[in-house]
Amino acid sequence: MMRNLFLLLVFLYTNVALSQELRATVSVNYNQVNNGNPQLFKNLEKQVTEFLNNTKWTENEVKDIEKIDCNFFINVTSYGSNNFEATLQVQASRPVFNSTMSSPILNINDKNFVFRFIEFENMIYDANNFTSNLVSVLAFYSNLIIGIEMDSFSKLGGTDYLEVAANIVNVAQSSGFKGWSQAESGNNNRNFLISDMLSNTFEPFRTAMYVYHREGMDKMSENVLKGKEGVAKSLELLSEIQKIRPNSLITRTFFDIKSDEIVSIFSGGPKMNVSQLVETLNKISPLNSQKWNKIR
Repeated sequence: MMRNLFLLLVFLYTNVALSQELRATVSVNYNQVNNGNPQLFKNLEKQVTEFLNNTKWTENEVKDIEKIDCNFFINVTSYGSNNFEATLQVQASRPVFNSTMSSPILNINDKNFVFRFIEFENMIYDANNFTSNLVSVLAFYSNLIIGIEMDSFSKLGGTDYLEVAANIVNVAQSSGFKGWSQAESGNNNRNFLISDMLSNTFEPFRTAMYVYHREGMDKMSENVLKGKEGVAKSLELLSEIQKIRPNSLITRTFFDIKSDEIVSIFSGGPKMNVSQLVETLNKISPLNSQKWNKIR
């Protein structure tokens, strides 16, 4: 039964570009805040959850089993007069074929999350208009999740939703809130992330996400060695980026998501020659060298 459901899901992705939508869990931490009614933060959590899960992000009808599991962790660092300063960690995963496992596809910590929130005020999403920074940030990551998840099922299959995320960035740039502009110092914000995601230079990242999951993880149930070879192939694709843009944001994002899973995949099961793999990993992501040393 589960096999049939999964095959149907892959067919829909590949042939008519159907997508899943969100099953989001939201957690608001306000331990650093000394002022404010705790009920305010609980209502923030409730309203954000409802916004993420009830907004129609795509034009497709989806079943509950097709929704994308994701987590939004809001850590409020200060509050006053309905204005919040916080960080936002966003995580998402997708199912692995014919198993009870899920594989992470996104893990981002956004440190520029400043917003205004008034209890019980409607949160209205309009991709072409800036209504609030809270709505824009949540909408950006919702479309990013959907785009990346679709990429993992169909090669470059999430382009439409990544372009929606890019449009949200363009609309929000004039708001004055941090995280939207390329003029900001460094290269670690929403603008740089989505620009890289849609750039031809970084297309190997999106192709690698497809190969990693469809030719790697999803093959594990029928042939573990073949699945491991698919994952290794995806990492070779990422090395193409390293040659052009070493230590890029998009590469760091990939290994923030996948480093622990990669170690787990190649630390057990049928043996394969991993010397070239470890060499590639150390070139692409030297910051994780201690993890790569565990691969035997």
